[in-house]
Amino acid sequence: METVAGKVALVTGASSGIGRAYARALAEAGASVVLVGRNAERLQAVVDDLPGEHLAVAADVAAEGSAAEIVSRAVERFGRIDILLANAGLYLPGDFADADLAAVRALLDVNVFGAMAVVREVLPAMIAAGTGDIIVTSSVSGHQAIHWEPVYSASKHAMQSFTHGVRRQLVGTGVRIGAIAPGVVLNELWGIGESDEIAEKIAAAEGIASTDVAEGVLFMLTRPRHVNIRDLVILPTSQEI
Repeated sequence: METVAGKVALVTGASSGIGRAYARALAEAGASVVLVGRNAERLQAVVDDLPGEHLAVAADVAAEGSAAEIVSRAVERFGRIDILLANAGLYLPGDFADADLAAVRALLDVNVFGAMAVVREVLPAMIAAGTGDIIVTSSVSGHQAIHWEPVYSASKHAMQSFTHGVRRQLVGTGVRIGAIAPGVVLNELWGIGESDEIAEKIAAAEGIASTDVAEGVLFMLTRPRHVNIRDLVILPTSQEI
């Protein structure tokens, strides 16, 4: 098995939800984490609560030049990036006929371009080193078209295709890339923040916790180097989709 102890991990969308759970799981496993998010205050609060040495970088992954700046600051502090968890994302439900096109563009900028940009910035050094791990936070919505969230679903389908295509380009380099696709996750993205509500839905197997997704990512990262988990779909037991 691989270990993440002593490695440097970059996590986008790290100030809440799944990204925050990723950062904590990695830190507790002995990694140094570069946490990226748009809200500096919330991001620093997460960093202050983690064991070990970490770095908060307040940035919008979709902004021009942002990915290069994020990676530069991470390398300046820790010397390299061993793991990228491309997790930053926006959510937009509703009928497309009523969609605000500005909101559509904002979602695609973050969910698709933002993720691609950060992957592009870390890849050359990983390829040169002959090792590295990239995991994209996808969704079950990226495995099938879900009609109440067509824009979000389209963005996750795009990232599934991207991950599969880049994986084939990386064959022989030693760099692994995969995607984790959760179903209903009981966190801020779904407007769920009360611990009692979360516990009730978990007891009914109607949702999973952000920590469940983080455990799945740690499983992917700790497989032997000859194993690349391309896709891991993780669903609540009672979720029909």
